[in-house]
Amino acid sequence: MRLSSSFEFPRQQARTLAKARRRESYTLAYLASVILVMYLTMGSSQAMKTAWVEDVLSMVPPIVFLIAQRVAMRKPTTRFPFGYHRAMAIAFLCAALALTAVGGWLLVDATVKLLKAEHATIGGLTLFGTTFWQGWLMLPALAWSAVPAFFFGRSKIPLARDLHDKVLYTDAQMNKADWMTASAAMAGVVGVGMGVWWADAGAAALISLSVLHDGVGNLRQVVYDLMDGAPKTVDRSEDHPLPKQVETLLRSVPWIEAAEVRMREEGHVFFGEAFVVPSDVQNLPAKLSQVTRECLTLDWRLHDLVVVAVPSLDDEHQQIERQ
Repeated sequence: MRLSSSFEFPRQQARTLAKARRRESYTLAYLASVILVMYLTMGSSQAMKTAWVEDVLSMVPPIVFLIAQRVAMRKPTTRFPFGYHRAMAIAFLCAALALTAVGGWLLVDATVKLLKAEHATIGGLTLFGTTFWQGWLMLPALAWSAVPAFFFGRSKIPLARDLHDKVLYTDAQMNKADWMTASAAMAGVVGVGMGVWWADAGAAALISLSVLHDGVGNLRQVVYDLMDGAPKTVDRSEDHPLPKQVETLLRSVPWIEAAEVRMREEGHVFFGEAFVVPSDVQNLPAKLSQVTRECLTLDWRLHDLVVVAVPSLDDEHQQIERQ
């Protein structure tokens, strides 16, 4: 069985990957401190509880990123001839499922409390003989959950784009959700302190909606990737330009009359097939080999490409339809 070639990041992306791994390790240490501080200060606040659960969930993307990166770099085997690149999609799926499931649960929990008109209370706390409102502890804890998360999230986006890593990009979005969650929880705590009974559960519902929205969006994208959908940019905003670039290169070759390309995404890299109609079949195997090498130099993301000569593109379309 012919195996796909082993994959290594180019030098620039290798440096980016090392930086991303360090950033994720720092993120895990930071989140561990946030989870501890939030747990010690959340009391009976529904918004604080929801924010704490969201912070616990935020550990899933960096953990699966660090694990999946190691697996994805393994060499292809006879059992996995295309390599282990889809480990990144599996990691993406784990993060998306966790977000969706817990976001839905938190939303139901907060909605039930709103419908029951449960009045949240934030009591007092006595330390060293002095009694004060517990919200004064909650607000700094929430600020610690928000401010570093804002900067962590922003710093990961360029790394994710450079690596074409959707798990890392999802983690950046989770960090964004963290600081938005903490901000909403702070509003809920202040609202309860001002006597607005629904502020706490209302803030929890808004937080859970944000978590659920992120989870459903990521789940939709990972299913799209696993079904071999056309490659997308890392932020999923548009189709990736690489397939069109390969088609343009092929159509510029003098001995090729027409060409079409299809690609699929496997983690960081793309696999694809190109169908070309040759105008000159003399020494065709060597020509196909040469043009394949030229295509592979376009972008490091294009890891494997098979160029096939066909009599006409219409015949190829008919064959695909019959299949």
